[in-house]
Amino acid sequence: MQKQTLKETITSVPLLDLNAQYKPIEDEIIQALKEVVVSKKFIMGPEIEALEKNIADYCQCKYAVGVSSGTDALIISLMAMGIGYGDEVITTPFTFFATAGSIVRVGATPVFVDIDPDTFNINPDLIEEKITKKTKAIIPVHLFGQMADMDRVNDIAERHNLFVIEDAAQAIGSNYLSRDGNTRSAGSVGDTGCFSFFPSKNLGCCGDGGIVTTNSSDIAEKLKLLRNHGAKQRYYHDFSGGNFRLDSMQAAVLLVKLRFLEGHHKGRQTNADYYNEKLGSSVVIPYVKDGFRMIYNQYTIRLKNRDKLQKQLIDNNVGNAVYYPVPLHLQKCFEEHGYKKGSFPEAEKVSEEVISIPVYAELTRDQQDYVIDSILAGLL
Repeated sequence: MQKQTLKETITSVPLLDLNAQYKPIEDEIIQALKEVVVSKKFIMGPEIEALEKNIADYCQCKYAVGVSSGTDALIISLMAMGIGYGDEVITTPFTFFATAGSIVRVGATPVFVDIDPDTFNINPDLIEEKITKKTKAIIPVHLFGQMADMDRVNDIAERHNLFVIEDAAQAIGSNYLSRDGNTRSAGSVGDTGCFSFFPSKNLGCCGDGGIVTTNSSDIAEKLKLLRNHGAKQRYYHDFSGGNFRLDSMQAAVLLVKLRFLEGHHKGRQTNADYYNEKLGSSVVIPYVKDGFRMIYNQYTIRLKNRDKLQKQLIDNNVGNAVYYPVPLHLQKCFEEHGYKKGSFPEAEKVSEEVISIPVYAELTRDQQDYVIDSILAGLL
C-alpha cells in the first residue's frame, strides 16, 4: 500500500480548536456548572471569591476583582482612578479597539504613541513627548502574550505622577525579569491589570468575562463598589457605578480551567519553538526579549507579501487571522483627533505585514507540519 502523504492525512487546521481543549475536562466543567445551578447563587456566588483569590495568587497580586469582560476591566479601572472628561490617556494604536474605546467611554481622550517594531508593544522612548497637563494615565498593552517594557513605563509614570493601567487581556501568565532582580507578572506592576477571559484567550470562559488585579486595597474596594452600581449595601450608592459583575457560572468554568493554564502555556511555547525552528529563515518570527516570558496568545509572523500568503493559507484551509489590519489612529471614529497616514509609521507597517497562525496547545505535530508546508508553499 502506498504511504499517504501529509496533505492526504491533514486537510485543514483551525486557528483555534476549543473542542480539543474542552473534551479532556468536559466532566469537570459540567460538574462545576451543575453545582452553580443547584445552588442557585448565579450572581456573586462563592465561585467569584474563589476565582479572585486564585487569580490574585497566580498574578502575584494582593487583590483581584471579577468583572463582566476585559473591556469592562479597562473601563472600571479608569473610573476607579477618576479619569473622565478633559483627561488624556496615552496608549498604543496597535491593539484591539477596546483599549482606546474604553478611554472614550469614560469621556477621556486617547493619545497614541508608536510601537517598538520588534515586540509590537508601546515604545517607551516616545511616551514623554506626548505627556501634557491633561495626561492622567498610560495604558501599555502586553500584546500577543509578551509584556511591555514596564520598568521604563513605570519610571515615566512616576516622574509625571500618572496612573498605569496594564492591558493584559492577552497576557495572563506572562512575566519579565525586572531590573531589581525580581520576576514581575502581568497585572502586578501597574496600578491595575486588566484581563479578558474571552473564549479564545489562553484562559477563556464560556462567554464574556474579565478580572482586574491590583496591589492597592483602596482601588480594590472602589472596584468592588463600581462593579455593583457603586453600592456596598443594597440601595445605598456611594458612586455612580455600573453592572460590571462576573457571573458565577463563568467563574466556575474558569476555576476548572485555571488548573490547566500552565500546561496550556507550555504547549503553546513548545509549538512556538517548533515554528521558530522551521520558519525562522523564511519569515520574521515573534521576537521575545531577553528575560521575558511569552505565553503566545497569538503566534504572529511578519512578511512583506502577507496578503498573498493569507490567500494560500485560506486555500489550504489553514486557520489564520490578521491582528490588526487597521491601526486605531486610522479608524473612522478617531478622525477628529487629526491623525493621518504616516502619523505612526511602525504601527502602520506592522498592520500590513503580520498574520497569526495556529499555536494552541492541543495542536499536533502533523498539524503543525501542514501549516508550515502551507506557509512555505505560499512564499514561492
